[in-house]
Amino acid sequence: MAKTLFILNDPPYGTERSYNGLRLAGALAKREGEEVKVFLMGDAASCAKSNQKVPPGYYNLQVMIGSVVRRGADVGVCGTCMDARGLAETEMADGTRRSTLEQLTDWTVWADKVVVF
Repeated sequence: MAKTLFILNDPPYGTERSYNGLRLAGALAKREGEEVKVFLMGDAASCAKSNQKVPPGYYNLQVMIGSVVRRGADVGVCGTCMDARGLAETEMADGTRRSTLEQLTDWTVWADKVVVF
């Protein structure tokens, strides 16, 4: 089984890096024999905020994260980054969890490939 870790750093909106990272993570997670983990850090921690409201026809990163989670991916959110942005665990999207640099270290060692956006 191939194991890929995605590390996202950019905010949910304003650039398309986190969007594209989640697109690729979702496409890879669909494939048989692929295991995916996603770690959100820096401004990407806001990608996991629940109750996102976007204009009709615009992508919604909370929905995209839900899709990746339903395909079996683990999604960790840097706790330090959450704190710096005032994000509480109760505000996080379903399937995401507060995480640590230690967890990111473990996932990096676990992964065959690390992709950074």
